[in-house]
Amino acid sequence: MGRGTPRDAGEARDGNRIAVSHAVDESPTHPHRGWARVLIWLQLGLGWLPVLALYAGLIFTQHQPVSLGHATVIAVRSLVPAALLGVLVYRLANRVPWPRPFRLRFALMHAVAAPAYALAWIAATSVVESAIHGQLLIVLGPGLVPFLMLGVWLYVMVAGISYAIAGTERAARAEATSVRMQLGALRAQLHPHFLFNALHTVVQLIPIDPRGAADAAERVAAMLRTALQEDRDLVSLEDEWAFVWKYLELERIRFGDRLQVHAELDSSLLDARVPSFALQTLVENAVRHGAAPRVETTDLTISATATARTLTLRVHDTGRGVASSHQPADGARDGTGLARLRDRLTALYGGASSFALTRAADGGCTATLTLPRTPGA
Repeated sequence: MGRGTPRDAGEARDGNRIAVSHAVDESPTHPHRGWARVLIWLQLGLGWLPVLALYAGLIFTQHQPVSLGHATVIAVRSLVPAALLGVLVYRLANRVPWPRPFRLRFALMHAVAAPAYALAWIAATSVVESAIHGQLLIVLGPGLVPFLMLGVWLYVMVAGISYAIAGTERAARAEATSVRMQLGALRAQLHPHFLFNALHTVVQLIPIDPRGAADAAERVAAMLRTALQEDRDLVSLEDEWAFVWKYLELERIRFGDRLQVHAELDSSLLDARVPSFALQTLVENAVRHGAAPRVETTDLTISATATARTLTLRVHDTGRGVASSHQPADGARDGTGLARLRDRLTALYGGASSFALTRAADGGCTATLTLPRTPGA
């Protein structure tokens, strides 16, 4: 056997040997959530920059001889209270989501909240200016009515951005939930498919090797336990290969020396993330369609290579090949397992992954799976 051959689940890593681990990171304080909040506040902050520029420009053009720098300072002093009050508007938008269908009560609430925000802005600005100048000042800017109208416009701007962000978040959450449900369903479909094939191996052994069939049944039970406990969509290549090796040990009970396995897995790639059961599906497909129909020895080579951005898994067998007289070369082996693998790849990576079955020069088949390279945490 080649490098990266694991002995059994639960064993410690020894040289290039691999152990299976099922630790799942389910920390509620996921780092992406913190970045999402930072992005929301950044969007709200950037939304005030055009308002600041416009307000400073109005002060500069209508209150000569005020310099542009001084006009900008005045605009900042005026808009900082508006931005701080905008936080309350953002929280209100979160607490009162956009109704579907639209309701008059929702519109009336904002019709009252908008002028209240404008009056609060006038009061806050007056407090700031009174504190700076050391005397009581009532700041009305261009006038009470224009100031109120500007305050209402700022309220609408903040509320609009808040509802737009909330809508985007809801759509993203709905899409993520849909993808998780799809992946979960595909994983659930994979287990019966794998179990059927594994039990088929045991059934074939019963009449010719009862003791081997008993050993195979125990191995099937251990593998099924691992498969049912695995609820991650992405696992390390190390864990995936450990599971694949258990499967190959099961198949070697049936095939004996007719199945020769060669592994070319560099230890530096073992922490890369791959879809759970992806490599196992490729290997199972090679054994079932490449080795099983043959009496001759079949060589099975499993390799992994990588670039800075991609990880490529290859499973090559010297078996029957991909084409037959009644099936196209592309789809001769694209059965249930590979079809579900393609669906999972689409759900996980969109168009960033690729999968192909090709006829090899020796007449066998090569399955090539290319994924975005994601090192382990």
